[in-house]
Amino acid sequence: MRNVVVTDPPRADPATAAALGEFGVATVHEAQGRTGYLGPAFRPAWPGARIGGTAVTALCWPGDNLMIHVAVEQCRAGDVLVVATNSPSSDGLFGELFATSLAQRGVRGVVLGTGVRDVAELRETGFPAWSTAVSAQGTVKATAGAVNVPVTLGGQVVHPGDVIVADDDGVVRVERERAGAVLTASRARTEKEQANRARFQAGELGLDVYGMREKLAAFGIEYVTHAEFTGERA
Repeated sequence: MRNVVVTDPPRADPATAAALGEFGVATVHEAQGRTGYLGPAFRPAWPGARIGGTAVTALCWPGDNLMIHVAVEQCRAGDVLVVATNSPSSDGLFGELFATSLAQRGVRGVVLGTGVRDVAELRETGFPAWSTAVSAQGTVKATAGAVNVPVTLGGQVVHPGDVIVADDDGVVRVERERAGAVLTASRARTEKEQANRARFQAGELGLDVYGMREKLAAFGIEYVTHAEFTGERA
């Protein structure tokens, strides 16, 4: 690992990132071709938060949050701090004091591939956090890492400046260069879902709304009576 702090990574447009956050993880994930999802291990510290922002990344050693302190200085309004460790760790690298500092800088939330603690305080203050564990286990500040370098979380490579969208469904990453196109696709998907919702409310079935009925025979699906299925006589 090269122990560097990259001070000026290009970021996605903040307004685009915020707008993607409004659409939510499920819509954005589908809109960009079912890519970028960090997986079900990433859960919110408290329910109801929804964010979209630009990634500032920190790569730490297990049980050591030194580089989070370094990364805070690189965060600005509209960012999301993304923390990874260079080997698995469930220790509580992030808590209420970090949240206080980040909130003061206008940071929208944090995503950690490790543990979070002070959950009650995070909920009380309303600072959004997603992590793979909740742990009271504390940390040291003893080993250098890196800030604003590519990191891997949930099998996804997050580059500084990428868009991070997070809500109760988890976390999804949108590549910085694709953010505008994914926003357009998210809008189109939402409009289509609104039209479909109206059809469901009118009593139509998914088989007809999604045009699946004519495909059933091709799938080998047969409609038979109970007697035909069981061989019983009437």
